[in-house]
Amino acid sequence: MLMISPRMASGMQEKQYTPSLLSFFIYNPTFGPREGEEEKKILFYHPSDVEKNEKIRNVGLCEAIVQFTRTFCPTKPAKSLHTQKNRQFFFEPEDNFWIVMVVRNPMIEKPNKDGKPPTVEYQEEEILDTVYGAVVRQCYSMYKLFNGTFGRAVEAGGVELLIQKLEKFFYRYLQTLHLQSCDLLDVFGGISFFPLDKMTYLKIQSFVNRVEESLSLIKYTAFLYNDQLIWSGLEQDDMRILYKYLTTSLFPRHSEPELAGRDSPLRPEVAGNLLHYGRFLTGPTNLKDPEAKFRFPKIFVSAEDGYEELHLIVYKVECPIMSVSSVSFLASVELTRDFCEQLDSLVGPQLTLLASDICEQFTINRRISGPEKEPQFKFIYFNHMNLAEKSTIHMRKTASVCLTSVHPDLMKILGDINCDFARVDEDEEIIVKAMTDYWVVGKKSDQRELYVILNQKNANLIEVNEEVKRLCATQFNNIFFLD
Repeated sequence: MLMISPRMASGMQEKQYTPSLLSFFIYNPTFGPREGEEEKKILFYHPSDVEKNEKIRNVGLCEAIVQFTRTFCPTKPAKSLHTQKNRQFFFEPEDNFWIVMVVRNPMIEKPNKDGKPPTVEYQEEEILDTVYGAVVRQCYSMYKLFNGTFGRAVEAGGVELLIQKLEKFFYRYLQTLHLQSCDLLDVFGGISFFPLDKMTYLKIQSFVNRVEESLSLIKYTAFLYNDQLIWSGLEQDDMRILYKYLTTSLFPRHSEPELAGRDSPLRPEVAGNLLHYGRFLTGPTNLKDPEAKFRFPKIFVSAEDGYEELHLIVYKVECPIMSVSSVSFLASVELTRDFCEQLDSLVGPQLTLLASDICEQFTINRRISGPEKEPQFKFIYFNHMNLAEKSTIHMRKTASVCLTSVHPDLMKILGDINCDFARVDEDEEIIVKAMTDYWVVGKKSDQRELYVILNQKNANLIEVNEEVKRLCATQFNNIFFLD
């Protein structure tokens, strides 16, 4: 991405370039061990139009770097390589399968007088290993969610089948990778939970139990409201990557035509005496269409014997004042029209009623919190134990857009503090005074991390510490943080 900032009175402008993807490839060194067979190691390479010898040369260089670093620590080979112009990230998700992502460093192009070529300054310190290392791991997790492991594909159909799966998945997925939008939330990969009172939560639990009992094919259920999780029967790691897919890909993709007035869900059906605003986000778009297709995406989730292949049904209720999504996972059987009609008639009316209860609770919560006003602080909170995440810094976070209410320099400081926390196991606190008169505070305590940005120009260290204590008392009153 190119950003232009006027810096010179003469009218000449600096051009600022954000991080961008140079190449992304996957290889297995055991597939081409002999001289002349090097191309067999390469399972996927983006961009695909790169000349064959250059692909072989780049993969060979990565192999050499990994082997060289193994001489110093056999169990922990290289994770990244820093150069002036770019940075390479290495990840071995399965034995001998390597994923490499090469990112061009941000740079500033400064114009010169007298017609000389512009001067390029690379900002190699602006890229954080933790952030983009997490992006590489997300790429593999998302592939595995829809295709299973690399090893599974090789067992099922050999290396050729794996190459086909990698081409099909990553050709589309890499187009959604917007590296300039990546930040600390990508490191955490957390889940935003919706706070509910006990009574409403028990209603949802009862609803989930009734659905799973009535429709025996349903194996797992997850329940979301406005992109926030309320209930999940999945393992944490499975829910983490599925939550990312739903909130950054599937839901935004379906909300865009709704906002444009197409495929509107705001025409209710009546089931008995109950309004019914439900519809499928995966599978049939219209149950009444005789030509409707009942194909649902398959996903792979953890099981006792490794993994299980299930169909993903996403069912959503939406009306002018509320939005709820119920996500169900089914055993690997073909789903029929009869089953979908049964699910629609059972889930639609009940989910519409539940949406009304949750919406009422949401209104009460907002009324209790008082009128919205610009606070003096913004924060990011993450709990490693249950993956709970909360941010008042991010106004919107999707795969393609990251709108934050603070300057990128402050986000970089948050990332640096997180890197310091990752180096030690002990609880600690870091306070930074930024050049822009902002204060940045990081707290790590009992598997929880809190990052606070304070806009108090004339405050001193003691006043900043007291302000953070007040924040912890009001926002996290039942959570212990190191004093």
